[in-house]
Amino acid sequence: MNILVTGGAGFIGSALIRFLIKNTQNSVVNVDKLTYAGNLTSLVSVSDSPRYHFEHIDICNRAEMARIFTQYQPDAVMHLAAESHVDRSITGSSDFIQTNIVGTFTLLEAAREYWQTLSPVKQKLFCFQHISTDEVFGDLLHPDDAPNQVLPSFTEQSPYAPSSPYSASKASSDHLVRAWQRTYGLPVIVTNCSNNYGPYQHVEKFIPLMIANALAGKALPVYGKGDQIRDWLYVEDHVKALYKVLTEGEVGETYNIGGNNEKRNIDVVFTICAMLEELAPSTPYSLASGHVGGFRSLITYVADRPGHDRRYAIDASKMQQKLNWQPEETFESGMRKTVQWFLKSSS
Repeated sequence: MNILVTGGAGFIGSALIRFLIKNTQNSVVNVDKLTYAGNLTSLVSVSDSPRYHFEHIDICNRAEMARIFTQYQPDAVMHLAAESHVDRSITGSSDFIQTNIVGTFTLLEAAREYWQTLSPVKQKLFCFQHISTDEVFGDLLHPDDAPNQVLPSFTEQSPYAPSSPYSASKASSDHLVRAWQRTYGLPVIVTNCSNNYGPYQHVEKFIPLMIANALAGKALPVYGKGDQIRDWLYVEDHVKALYKVLTEGEVGETYNIGGNNEKRNIDVVFTICAMLEELAPSTPYSLASGHVGGFRSLITYVADRPGHDRRYAIDASKMQQKLNWQPEETFESGMRKTVQWFLKSSS
């Protein structure tokens, strides 16, 4: 296939492109605006491949997106381009509305017009895959509020109840994608994933921020009591799942992708501190260097984020039953790979 990937210089997009070029025979067209979150160095290992093409374009540019479809004639679209940092959406929501909603609309229209020019056979083979988040569902019952109860997880039928400007903009884009199938017949698939982590993630995100600050001896800021629960998914497991959905999933369906790793934020920080004590013992703030309390002493509790969701959890049983997919990494194995990568990249 010739696959158009939007946001391919971002964290998940670049991992997807590395996987596609290294593990398949598909060609990739990477369309990325290169905002603060775009990082072309994450694609150095595949940038010389004759099957890889990069276009420095904003998906909101309708004329340029029409050119991309005409020039490259993609067989599929994997749409990952999005503003995704919740804190940034709280202080400046405009970019999220523009990219996540207007950008998705622009891309859908360009894809629809291109799809309508294809032969009936190629129309049936075409797919627009929209990659979204579990945050569109809001939050779930927290164990502290329901001791000894069986706690629910998000399923593909969970109602939408977004809490932040970010999640509201992603919810809107999900609705647009489904409407373009219902109204125009555009073949679409939607995926909603849990929190990703791994190599090349932007340092503003939770896990890389904790690693970078710990290594620099800076405070490790934890919102509230750190009791918010997230389901963590190693990024390479996620992109394998995305390709599985593209090649084996059913048009019109939604698939939840999760890591089966519910962890409190504070426990994630404790895990990072413990791994750094083991893997970076010569760091000035480690116990081995005589620092009282080690990396844990850097933990600082700060005022909670407005509208902070308390718990996310993904039920990925549909992925397992229908597509025979499940994550390969445990939280511990994935986190070890992540910490090792950040240590190597910072040395």
